[in-house]
Amino acid sequence: MTGYPPAPEPLRTCVLDSHCHLDMKLSPAGMDVPQALAAAASVGVSRVVQIGCDLPGAAWAVDVASEWAAVVAGVALHPNEAPRIAATQGRAALEDAWGQIDRLAAHPRVRAIGETGLDHFRTAADGRAVQEESFRRHIAMAKAHGKALVIHDRDAHEEVLRVLQEEGPPDTVVFHCFSGDAAMAKRCVAAGWVLSFAGTVTFKNAPDVREALRVTPVDQLLVETDAPFLTPAPYRGRPNASYLIPLTVRAMAQVKGLGEDELAAAIDATGTRVFGLF
Repeated sequence: MTGYPPAPEPLRTCVLDSHCHLDMKLSPAGMDVPQALAAAASVGVSRVVQIGCDLPGAAWAVDVASEWAAVVAGVALHPNEAPRIAATQGRAALEDAWGQIDRLAAHPRVRAIGETGLDHFRTAADGRAVQEESFRRHIAMAKAHGKALVIHDRDAHEEVLRVLQEEGPPDTVVFHCFSGDAAMAKRCVAAGWVLSFAGTVTFKNAPDVREALRVTPVDQLLVETDAPFLTPAPYRGRPNASYLIPLTVRAMAQVKGLGEDELAAAIDATGTRVFGLF
């Protein structure tokens, strides 16, 4: 089957989707913002964090967050975007892009700098120095603006931890779509960071992610879709949206041995602590 999956049973306790891309659609029939927010609210997903990954996306995220009370924004150059700009437009364009992100970061509806970090899956060795420099620039922005740092970490666990240690992390750090194992989760937890889990926690081939979830304290957890990607089982491969969060919450509750209401309440409280009231 294709298209959006059916709506799950609503949550009794509201949560937020800590990371989504309302501007990205896998087909022309993708949901628009009013449809996506209404569908989410109907199942107890009352708030979403819209992440902009390039300059147009970051500006769009700020506009949407300014229009919709249920949305706040994260802005950044995605780890794969900075090397692309450097390679195709040059150093001056990259400096300008960082400056524009920094200016957007000052907006009161922007609550996070991200997603930023390192991606050694899609960026080859010749782009990694620029990628790391961009990560360091975004860490500085998060500290300067007093906002959460949302990290994209793909096949670069040790390198991400090294840069955070060298730069000194901001007060609030979120690992988006956590993909490390239990040992890495324990290191992040000890540092006081928050781990956000996506539909991957439901995948059969992700036992390490479930073990990481198992060792993460409930007050350091968030849940996300990364929509329209990473649709949870049993609908993997179909478009994702915030209204499917209940599937991931229930899977997380099972791994943690908690009731879904208890977990949802803890996740929503952490969301408010990380992103503020909205």
